[in-house]
Amino acid sequence: MFRALSDFISDIAGERREASAFQDNDYRLAAAVLLVHVMAIDGAVTDEERGVLRDILSSRFDLSAADTDSLVELAIARDAEAVDLYAFTSVLNRALDEEGRLRVVEMMFEVAYADGSLTEFEDNLVWRAAELLNIGSRDRVRIRREVRREVEGDGGHSD
Repeated sequence: MFRALSDFISDIAGERREASAFQDNDYRLAAAVLLVHVMAIDGAVTDEERGVLRDILSSRFDLSAADTDSLVELAIARDAEAVDLYAFTSVLNRALDEEGRLRVVEMMFEVAYADGSLTEFEDNLVWRAAELLNIGSRDRVRIRREVRREVEGDGGHSD
């Protein structure tokens, strides 16, 4: 509610809203929507997942805390409106090379493993997104193993 009031005041004052910094064709927004979708797909959003999501977006895209919050808020709204993954993966395919798309898959697994385990729903979602991002099964499985090892090394649980 405070955010809505703040946006309203900004609109009246003629200030540029933070969320407008991320256009629909911005690869950062497309990636953020996929990460939000991973976070929410199992029906339970944990504080760990929220924290990892914010950390990933902030560090990978070099965003301030305010810009990160705006991006997350916009991504949640876009995810709620989405009917499929293609609208977001197509933006990423146009904007990123293979290394960038591999990094998006890695980020998705990092969010999925944020609570210490990977659900069947999360794994399936990353698989579908990876296919749309033209990332092969071998790379996807390798990334999943690397992220799982990293989580387990940090005291997390295995899937």
